[in-house]
Amino acid sequence: MAFVAYLAVFYAIWIVNGIDYARVGENEDTLLKWYVAPLSGGLVVLLVLVSAFGWWRPTLRDHKPLPRSAAVVPVIMAVVAVLNLVFGEFSRVTMTMWILLVIGSVLVGFNEEVVARGQLFVALRSRFGEVGVWLLSTALFSLLHLPNFFFGIGSLAFLQVVIQFGLGSVYYLAFRSTGSLVPAILLHGLWDFSTFSSTLPWAGLVAPFIGIAGVIVTIVVLRKERQLDLSRVTFDLRR
Repeated sequence: MAFVAYLAVFYAIWIVNGIDYARVGENEDTLLKWYVAPLSGGLVVLLVLVSAFGWWRPTLRDHKPLPRSAAVVPVIMAVVAVLNLVFGEFSRVTMTMWILLVIGSVLVGFNEEVVARGQLFVALRSRFGEVGVWLLSTALFSLLHLPNFFFGIGSLAFLQVVIQFGLGSVYYLAFRSTGSLVPAILLHGLWDFSTFSSTLPWAGLVAPFIGIAGVIVTIVVLRKERQLDLSRVTFDLRR
């Protein structure tokens, strides 16, 4: 319910404001109408619904973190985002645009992680194992980018969905390897800030490879987690 309500408000504001996704970071006006405004509306929805559900604690904390070694891919992603900021091209970015980019990036990190890695985790864990939770939550996160097909980028939206599944897996690792949603929120916001602010596509070119690494590492650590859980169950039964 939270996922659908968030998307409904977000896309409604986009449609009303005449979104052209390919031009979101073009100037102060586009950033305000197409970045900050819809995310602000979505934030209100999440604050109301998550509070009504009483799900803040399970949304922001993971009761069973993965080994810290699983954070290697999120760390690499963060380094790439920082390098993109260091070596990017920002001559077109005004002070007002920087402010809007910061606000929008904070909001997108918080909103999308709370709704996809937070709310969906709580809901899905009542019905599925951890592999199902990862697959379904990450798939839904990636599919929320599919409507961009109608909002200015055409068939590139399908490629975006595939890439976002990989990046969503990296955010999953950031959450579960630390036991807190905050690192995933910060990483997500940093990545979007880096990619929207620079006109040079360095981070975008590296994104598919980071995503592939994220999926591979997630599969490996979840397999190990499952084997460890089975070993514990077998040990308890033998006792």
